[in-house]
Amino acid sequence: MTQTQPPAISPILPLDRRNLLKGGALGLGLAATPLSATVSKGGFTHGVASGEPGRERVLLWTRFAADRETRLVWEISETTSFASPHAAGETVASPANDGCVKPWVEDLKPGRWYYYRFVAPGGEVSDIGRTRTLPEGPTSRWRMAVFSCSNIGFGWFNAYAHAAGTNEFDCALHLGDYFYEYGPGTYPSEGEWLGDRASLDPASEIIALADYRARYAQYRSDPDLRRLHQVYPMICGWDDHESANDSWKDGAQNHQPDSEGEWSVRKAAAIRAYREWMPVSDAPWAAYEVGDLATLFRLETRLSARSEQFDYGKLLRGMTSPEQGVAALTAFREETYRDPSREVLGQDQQAWLADGLMRSSKGGTTWQVLVQQVLMGKTASATSLTDSLPDGLPDFIMRRIVAGAIASRAGLPLNMDAWDGYPAARERLYEAALAADANLVSLAGDTHNAWAFDLAHCDQQVGVEFGGQSVSSPGFEGFLPQIAPDDVAGALVQRNPELKWMDSARRGYMAVELTPTRATSEYRFLSSVREKGAGVVATKRISTLAGARTLDIG
Repeated sequence: MTQTQPPAISPILPLDRRNLLKGGALGLGLAATPLSATVSKGGFTHGVASGEPGRERVLLWTRFAADRETRLVWEISETTSFASPHAAGETVASPANDGCVKPWVEDLKPGRWYYYRFVAPGGEVSDIGRTRTLPEGPTSRWRMAVFSCSNIGFGWFNAYAHAAGTNEFDCALHLGDYFYEYGPGTYPSEGEWLGDRASLDPASEIIALADYRARYAQYRSDPDLRRLHQVYPMICGWDDHESANDSWKDGAQNHQPDSEGEWSVRKAAAIRAYREWMPVSDAPWAAYEVGDLATLFRLETRLSARSEQFDYGKLLRGMTSPEQGVAALTAFREETYRDPSREVLGQDQQAWLADGLMRSSKGGTTWQVLVQQVLMGKTASATSLTDSLPDGLPDFIMRRIVAGAIASRAGLPLNMDAWDGYPAARERLYEAALAADANLVSLAGDTHNAWAFDLAHCDQQVGVEFGGQSVSSPGFEGFLPQIAPDDVAGALVQRNPELKWMDSARRGYMAVELTPTRATSEYRFLSSVREKGAGVVATKRISTLAGARTLDIG
């Protein structure tokens, strides 16, 4: 990989056309402009972004706020001077789309870095962004910064800042929970909210289109997130909090129809705002060909086809003893749990994925990578943890711990919102991977903790999974602060044969590297999210050899 220099931080101020033509967009004074000076009520308000990289095309994004339609010029170049742009075109920012534009740029060269910018009729110039096309043919390495679960109230987005500052990646992946839909005082609670963070906008749970747009505007104003989007193309997909907690095709745990209206209306608003504000196409799922090295399959596991999650609270309602609970859940496991009609991907996406896995593997591509949201690895609660629980735990924590222990005794998983809650759907995916003889790597987020799994089906190794820790949302350390993190991790690894390693207490991101012989995740852990600018203080590297379908744990 030939690396380029990232563009200067926020190299813009409002310019008149005379100065633009006289000096270009990258004068030394502009390069020194602080980011906060560029965010205003009108004009280019939220920087630039790119996504959906292909071998010869990429999607660009910016937002230009105005009270009327505004025609913008975009330019893309191999240099920051834009003296000889590779291509240029026009796009229209409209209040109907909250000022967001997403032009496609075609006929680019494979495996190249490009710079891009937008210019408004009055001479205003956007940030200069940097993007990259996918390589073609033999490819020796591809590096991805992988993120999930960024909650603005719990802390600073230091993971974004670190990844942007290293200048070592080809692209970024966001596996979902890009923001959270809750209102003030919910998650985080008032006591957990980091005081240096601005109050939520809007100051309520987001339900309507205007609410979702405002929450994106707040998150996208974060300088570290803005910088990440500026320097890398991002492949991203939603999880649940981009709509509502534990969402599925016909509802969500955090949606109450009686007071919040039709779920279909809220879901449509969430999808529309996501597609306005994010550098994504309107396709719910997609594949990306990284030369002969990898096919990345971006999956949609939430809103298209997912069946409603099973709920241990409902399944255990009326039980008066652990023994009754185990008996009830054992019967459930035998009668209902494996219902083959329950879906995560749905028939259309499953068929698309099975065909794509086969084409990729048989076509000689080394790795088949799932860019998706929730853990595939089998995980049951560690009953040994309940033996050492301290007195005085809050009731809601005790209920969750006891339910998990009863489920584990009945042979059921910890998290019914993960693939564990849909065993027949998972088996369909595994069987497609085995039929294709795929080198399967699953990338997952959602849980806020770091995981590494071997994936198996009917005594056959299917592949491996790297589950990433969160950007800022707390993990087990927030749920079980009374138990040492090493004890939590050790108990879960001991209880679950597929789980080879985990970290239960630290925030950060994954640096995932693919080569023709090895796929590696370097889990990067931050010293803090409560202190702005805190850096990476520890790492853990885990990899798998091509064809092995098992992890090397160092």
